[in-house]
Amino acid sequence: MWNGILNIYKEKGYTSHDVVAKLRGIVKQKKIGHTGTLDPDAEGVLPVCLGKATRLCDMLTDQSKTYETVLLLGKTTDTQDITGQILEEGETGHLTEEEVRACIMGFTGEYAQLPPMYSALKVNGKKLYELARQGIEVERKKRNVTIHEISIQEVSLPRVRMRVHCSKGTYIRTLCHDIGRELGCGGCMEALLRTQAGCFELKDSMKLGEVEEACAEGNLSRVLLPVDAVFGHLKEVRILKDYQNLVYNGNPFSESQIGQEPDVPEGESRFRQGEQVRVYDRERHFIGIYRYHAGKQVFRVEKMFLDTEAAED
Repeated sequence: MWNGILNIYKEKGYTSHDVVAKLRGIVKQKKIGHTGTLDPDAEGVLPVCLGKATRLCDMLTDQSKTYETVLLLGKTTDTQDITGQILEEGETGHLTEEEVRACIMGFTGEYAQLPPMYSALKVNGKKLYELARQGIEVERKKRNVTIHEISIQEVSLPRVRMRVHCSKGTYIRTLCHDIGRELGCGGCMEALLRTQAGCFELKDSMKLGEVEEACAEGNLSRVLLPVDAVFGHLKEVRILKDYQNLVYNGNPFSESQIGQEPDVPEGESRFRQGEQVRVYDRERHFIGIYRYHAGKQVFRVEKMFLDTEAAED
């Protein structure tokens, strides 16, 4: 079984589930999961986890994302993007570039966003888009999202091209809709490209055809990222040989069980309270992610990724 992450470039016309289904056929295994839905007409980065890496799915979904999008002012649709039915059309001739820019930049920071009916969120076990297709609209609760940064790349009214760096759970369609509503003319999303999801970037992504070609040539391992690749920003910790079996079973361990670095005075710690670390055995098999608890000076498991067979080699 393959274990690792593929940085997939999702092309237009595919759902995220379509990508997973096609990859199952390409790599000949069932255990595959994606890390965050992209609409069929959206393109861009979609990390896909294989085998033991599927334990990463929730962690990767929680990471921030970056998008390039085109906002079309003057049209309000039921789906909040250009593919939907037009509900209203508004005048945009009176708008100036300055007021449009000011309005857009006003959305930076945290704001309460109402999830669209055409989304995969569930209410009472039903996906919202399934209800929307039946003409049913249900009450939704607003959710706080964070727009870390908006970079306006081009204003050619009624269109605005911009880059958005945002928190998990942000709907760019809804952001476009809300900007149009704030300007009083309505708005919808005309195009969407996800350029980054966590540590995965567009420049490194591969189309399904390229993955299929790599498989046919026996080179999938060359493009499949190891599970620990996404944790490169965390400190690496290696367990002393005498305590490896303890940690293989997910038990807590102390600083003394990883040895003391020469430049750290005895009795002092090189770890902060709540700091996450990536843990390996002495042969550098990746075990999992642990968190440091300063009170008792111990590390407790957050997520195990141990490949038992590799550990026993």
